[in-house]
Amino acid sequence: MNHDKSKNSLINWELVAVNPNDKNWSWGSLFCFWGINIQSIIAFSLISSLYLAYDLNILVVFTGCLLGTFLVYLFANLIGTPSQKHGIPFTVLLRTSFGFKGAKYFSLIRGIVGIFMFGIQTYFLSKAVSYLIRISIFSIDNTLLDQEIFLIFLMGLNLIDFTSLFLAIVFQIYLFSKSHKFNQFFINFSAIIVYLGMLSFFCVIILYEYEYVTQALKELIVYENFFNQENLNPIISVAATIFAYFSITLINYGDFTRYVKNQEELKKGNFSIILNLIIFSFFAVFIVLGSDVILNNNLENMERILTNPTDIIAKFDNILITIIVLFFILFASASTNLIANYIPTQNSLLNFVPSKLNLKNVGIIIALFGLVIGVLWLTLLSQVGALSFIDTFASFFGPFFGIIVTDYYLIKKRNLINKDIFSSNENGAYFYSNGWHYKAVYSLVIGFVFAASTIWNENLMHLQSYSWIIGMFTSSLTYYLLASR
Repeated sequence: MNHDKSKNSLINWELVAVNPNDKNWSWGSLFCFWGINIQSIIAFSLISSLYLAYDLNILVVFTGCLLGTFLVYLFANLIGTPSQKHGIPFTVLLRTSFGFKGAKYFSLIRGIVGIFMFGIQTYFLSKAVSYLIRISIFSIDNTLLDQEIFLIFLMGLNLIDFTSLFLAIVFQIYLFSKSHKFNQFFINFSAIIVYLGMLSFFCVIILYEYEYVTQALKELIVYENFFNQENLNPIISVAATIFAYFSITLINYGDFTRYVKNQEELKKGNFSIILNLIIFSFFAVFIVLGSDVILNNNLENMERILTNPTDIIAKFDNILITIIVLFFILFASASTNLIANYIPTQNSLLNFVPSKLNLKNVGIIIALFGLVIGVLWLTLLSQVGALSFIDTFASFFGPFFGIIVTDYYLIKKRNLINKDIFSSNENGAYFYSNGWHYKAVYSLVIGFVFAASTIWNENLMHLQSYSWIIGMFTSSLTYYLLASR
């Protein structure tokens, strides 16, 4: 009995290999997944700034973006394949390289980053909720917001802010803790609805100021001097920036590819990364340019152009447009939070205590931590440089990737023993040294040191965009040299 209990202590029904009959994700589902990855306020501001706010040739930016997403495509195929083939998430796949105990503790690193970013992202998502509440109150009585109850602040938040943060937490936990099938529906729905929203805004701009905006686009496209050698560094820098943006979701991509039907659908779906970037970039640039034309009638001063969607809608001074856009921001922010932060954290916690945790109690844990982080973000965490520490923890992600890929393709030759992945038996293939694979641990530490040095060493900070790749390459080489003997 004790032997059976020990053998099955690693099993959780949310982490076990997916039944082939439940593998129903097609390339279209992955198109929506990658669409959600880029449908965020951060990505909107980043891409529109690269094209419009910096003194860069638009073709240089476009080439750099294509190069960056092509690298993401290649790496997504590498990390997505083992999970698609064996039906297991990132935290479980980690057992094959680090041992079941190593994976138990090291996967928490992804969970720590995920839960902090979930709380921070929820704080910003709650701002959209608070705007909607304020608009509703103002429409009822424009003097209510001046009441004393709304002027009392604690930790930089008033009653509306606290209510909005609580509602944002409850809304997300209620949706995300249902099942992977509902999550798939939510991902597909959100990606489509946000693109429809951008298309609608695009159509409004065309009807309003078509000639001016298209003329502005034509003026931005400059072919001359594109092939100059001096453009090489900007292209590489843009590519690194785009890759760095996507890299946080690469490491736990297997959490989603485990549900993909087959390898063909996986590769087609991953190629949609490039298509999503092109579609989103076009909409973002066109909307920013069109909004600037409508608001300012000024195409000359690109230094003052607004690239943040919340800043743009604030300038329109139109309640209907503001409400509609805020709803789109809610869907985009929530769905991004789901795939980039919630699911990785959920699986990390389930893997830490697989025999006792389930979707509901893990959701409660994430909600409590998310609420605390959201409350403390404005006045404490953002002031003490919490993001630098989060980036430091994220420096493990490149090394994780490098070790997993090297181990799966070069050491294990794509062969995994599924039954041993869920066993702590000392005769199991992944027992290693009492549950730890020290060669992987050593390689991880070496890769982490190189990656984190770009954050904390002033002389290397210019390489921070390459941190993930530096860590991946270092850990891959170290692990191959150690494990191939």
